[in-house]
Amino acid sequence: MKMKSLAILMAAASVPAISSAQEPAAAAIQGTRLDIVATGEVSTTPDIASISAGVVTQAPTAAAAMAENAQRMAATVAALKKAGVADRDIQTSSIGLQPQYKYAENQPPVITGYQASNQLIIRFRDVKRAGAILDALVAAGANQINGPNLSVDHPEALLDQARVKAIADAKARAELYAKAAGLSIKRIVSISEGSFDPGPRPVPMMAMRAEKMADTSIEAGEQRLSVSVSVTFELQ
Repeated sequence: MKMKSLAILMAAASVPAISSAQEPAAAAIQGTRLDIVATGEVSTTPDIASISAGVVTQAPTAAAAMAENAQRMAATVAALKKAGVADRDIQTSSIGLQPQYKYAENQPPVITGYQASNQLIIRFRDVKRAGAILDALVAAGANQINGPNLSVDHPEALLDQARVKAIADAKARAELYAKAAGLSIKRIVSISEGSFDPGPRPVPMMAMRAEKMADTSIEAGEQRLSVSVSVTFELQ
């Protein structure tokens, strides 16, 4: 019985060695190694905008500050929905309540009131209408607005175009190096992708006061999407 158990253990221990021996080994580079880092880039018009908008209120008590804030925020959200912004594009990002202090020399700080804040992240799927919605926000009571951030809603197909361009650029440069060195490309050894760059983002707008704005406009402009790749070639 002991001999049978020992045989089973020995057979089990030998399995990894057999499996690893069957794994194909990567072919070593026999010629000259060439590493290329290339970037592919495409340009497009952003089709989605997002902003941070909120209400900041102050009152002598915490309850009063929160109550006024909730009332004004409800009016703000109602204005967004009336303007056609879908529920999925309105998201609460933060709610805050802080005491306000009065400071005097050689005296402990004294609470003079409370400040309540409620912030939303709002996405606009029709960038051309974003300016009108901003005006509606301020008219409804929003007194803190930052943004916009412009982006491409579904960049996958564009990023694939950038990848194709990056590989084409890497191959063209490898051909150039090989020709200059009197060699030719034998094969591509490896390809790895770096991070993609969505392009520069707009500078956030300053917080706005609660007066009504007139005909605010947002220009979508152009955005660059780029992908970098690292390609290793073997030259001969």
